[in-house]
Amino acid sequence: MKAEVMSWRRSAATPVAVLLAVAPGIAVLQFRTMALAVTLALVAAVATHRLVRGVWPWPRMGLVAWLAVALLGWCGVAALWSPEPARALQTIGGLAALLGLALMTARALAEEPAAGRRLALALAGGLAVGILLAALDHASGNWLRLAVRGFPDMPAISFGLKPAVSLMVLLLPLVLAVPMAWALRAVLVSAGLAVALWLPADSAKIAAVAGILAAGAVALLPRAAPRLAALAFAAFSLAAPLVFALALERAPSLEPIPRSAAHRVLIWDFVVDRIAEKPLLGWGMESSRSIPGGSENFPADKLAQYGLNSPEARQWFGVPAARRLPLHTHNAALQIWLELGLVGAVLAAALGAAALLAAGASPAGFGMAISAVVTGQLSFGVWQPWWVASVLLAAVVAGAVRKR
Repeated sequence: MKAEVMSWRRSAATPVAVLLAVAPGIAVLQFRTMALAVTLALVAAVATHRLVRGVWPWPRMGLVAWLAVALLGWCGVAALWSPEPARALQTIGGLAALLGLALMTARALAEEPAAGRRLALALAGGLAVGILLAALDHASGNWLRLAVRGFPDMPAISFGLKPAVSLMVLLLPLVLAVPMAWALRAVLVSAGLAVALWLPADSAKIAAVAGILAAGAVALLPRAAPRLAALAFAAFSLAAPLVFALALERAPSLEPIPRSAAHRVLIWDFVVDRIAEKPLLGWGMESSRSIPGGSENFPADKLAQYGLNSPEARQWFGVPAARRLPLHTHNAALQIWLELGLVGAVLAAALGAAALLAAGASPAGFGMAISAVVTGQLSFGVWQPWWVASVLLAAVVAGAVRKR
């Protein structure tokens, strides 16, 4: 028993396992803390490896890592013509630090044979707690999160669970690699899917189902599924402006769909037009916040074009929150095109395709990767620190449990 305790203290997997055990619960209460929590866990893992083994866990740079470095390098170049150069450089520095820590942690975990099992069990426990907390919060009218915030008057707080559910469905496919009975894994996955489908987070619902289906697809077609996914991702990433432009021309009336979904469609319409103005180099890193006209509301003729003619729709799109481009594009491919142009789109397409091919080595990892791709195409900004940190954490864990 004493030797086992000592091994935990001397393991680089311990800080990551502790984070996995608490991360879903943390995300339910305050998802923005994930960036800091992941950073601290990765720093602790690297430091532990250095203290115990006497050497730094310098990463082995494969194709995915080099493509990520190349994309960050182009982001640095695109900061030169960005309307937000200081923010761009700050974002690039943060992303580079997270990437470096994730690669070093992956190397440290690869040298510990027991790391995968420890991480997998911590992941299962953390997800169980997170799923329970999310369900309790939603069922109680968000009492838990209101209590954390001092019970402020926040009528739309229910939608704040979306990031937490997105994190949980990102990690959910990795349950398939947990060393416990199939029945227990099935119960945990089913509970995660049920909560995702119950809560008000449409993109998380799609990502949850897509992730589990993708894991099943790669189990049945271990070579074809990753290759098809990589090809589809690269093709969509490169053709995104054209795909959206053609689809938007044939879009039906948006009046019957939820207002948030209609808002996304209108944002994409605005972004496609801005991409056409600077298609080669883009508007610059972190420029989504400062695109000309983005802070304005949609004109009446644009609302009429999409069938949004009811008084209720006009009122909804007249509020400040319904701007033409609020912070980001709600689609990763379009944001890359908008900010980094064709050069960035080529690098991002290559990076995503290479990552999907690498993730296809295991059903759990591939399901996680597909969940991340779906969420990225429907929800958060490409550079949001908490989301990037969460994806890197999931990737590190997927690599460790695959080697288990």
